[in-house]
Amino acid sequence: MKSILSAILFCLFISASSYAQTLRGTVSETGTNIKLQDVFIKNTANKQLALSEKGGKFSIPAQVGNIIVFSSPGYISDTLYVTDLKTRNVQLALQSIALREVSIKSTNKFDPHTEYPEVYERSKVYALSPSTWFSKEGKDARRLKKYFQHEAEERAVDSAFNIAYVGSLVPLKGQQLEDFMTVYRPTYAFLRNNAGESMAVYVNDSYKKWMALPPDQRKVQHLTTPESN
Repeated sequence: MKSILSAILFCLFISASSYAQTLRGTVSETGTNIKLQDVFIKNTANKQLALSEKGGKFSIPAQVGNIIVFSSPGYISDTLYVTDLKTRNVQLALQSIALREVSIKSTNKFDPHTEYPEVYERSKVYALSPSTWFSKEGKDARRLKKYFQHEAEERAVDSAFNIAYVGSLVPLKGQQLEDFMTVYRPTYAFLRNNAGESMAVYVNDSYKKWMALPPDQRKVQHLTTPESN
């Protein structure tokens, strides 16, 4: 009887340990040591979600054999196959405007309410249980909810302020056009209040400012930070 009980307890321990496993690491920009905060992280196996913290640090429940996807606006998504639970340094490469437009067009309509309903449920604060506001689960859910809202707004700007439209208004092409669009990218708030002719006026005015800049200031400069020990 004792041997049976021991076997059962051993199996429960192994199961609990497996469930509690966590993958940790940092996310940074490829080619620099810039740590990336609020990178969206998804475990495709157990559907767990997370966002990287300040300093690029992240943690997410995972097991060997799981696939973890890292994504952030302006960067090329990266996929990690978990072979062990050692600390990882994940790097994301900057994504060109043209590539981001292709990526958005090739994916289904962004609808986090449908895809991640649990996030919105956990982000709620119930009158009979105000402690949910202070719980880690509630805080994480509210961060994810804010991230989804920001992503939806960025996609709206991408859709309106796209290469084909801007390129039809200014005589720029290739990298020059992408640099111009990066420097004068409008905010979502501006987009909500300006469309059609107002947007065209904004682009033309921005182009005049662009041409008034010295040539060396028309290129987007990416900051780098020294490697930390």
